[in-house]
Amino acid sequence: MFNGFLFGCGHENRGLFGQTAGLLGLGRDKMSIVQQTSKIYRRIFSYCLPTPFSGSTGSLTFDRTPVSSKDIKYTPLSTSTGINDSFYALDLEGIIVAGAKLSIPSSIFSSPGTIIDSGTVITRLPATAYSASWSAFREGMSGYQTAPALSILETCYDLSMYPSFCFPKISFLFGGGVEVELKFEDIIYVGGNARQFCLALAGYTDDDEVTIFGNVQQQSLEVVYDVGGGRIGFWPCCLLSYLTFTAK
Repeated sequence: MFNGFLFGCGHENRGLFGQTAGLLGLGRDKMSIVQQTSKIYRRIFSYCLPTPFSGSTGSLTFDRTPVSSKDIKYTPLSTSTGINDSFYALDLEGIIVAGAKLSIPSSIFSSPGTIIDSGTVITRLPATAYSASWSAFREGMSGYQTAPALSILETCYDLSMYPSFCFPKISFLFGGGVEVELKFEDIIYVGGNARQFCLALAGYTDDDEVTIFGNVQQQSLEVVYDVGGGRIGFWPCCLLSYLTFTAK
């Protein structure tokens, strides 16, 4: 029971929401459920987003972390200027593909900044960072049959004839020495006909846009928001897929 809780009512809703009953605001804005319930839940919440192959509905938890704090890797919330205060800004310091840190100038991520957003499906990267990631991934997948692009996803492969396959590991490096290693479901978006296995990253046309760490890359992770403590944590969920693969 929350006395005086404020919420909105939509009458002409448009967008890609299908039959969704509503939206739950988890941002830093004073109208979000996080801020309105801060005296009860202390501005602490976490979620684990399900993968398409897990058969799970995922989870959303308020006021506690799912495991001991010592098992969670925390990165500080960024104080980067120029980003709307309602977003959760992070310090992204680099990207690793196939064990090698890509040669991307730090300024590409620090200006205009990076946010983590569960409402954005695919991670969006500045042109320079996307080009480096795309090139390194394609090099690691050079032995596989390519497939047509899928919407904004340009790097796709037809892996239907392979009982198993290898893909380059990808990790994101955040402030505080936090490395978030992505699993298969976080890296590959599978098209509807199962013949398009696409790199789940998209790029901007220039380097002037905010980097967004989207929800596909957050799958298989418990993402912990300790807003009062000024930090966000990552911990692997146990949501497994039925696909067979090998990371390299």
